[in-house]
Amino acid sequence: MDSNKLLLVILAILLPPVAVLLKNGMGKDLLINILLCLFFFVPGLIHALWVVLQE
Repeated sequence: MDSNKLLLVILAILLPPVAVLLKNGMGKDLLINILLCLFFFVPGLIHALWVVLQE
């Protein structure tokens, strides 16, 4: 795992929407992640980790 991906994983744990924004930019993934984080933090965290770790 390179250092950029490691930093994105750490950021996804602390601030999931920011990690998704840095990985994919503005788009549907960011909107989905913000909605998930507003309802509960854990689904937003899981979604952010999934987005960051997919190739």
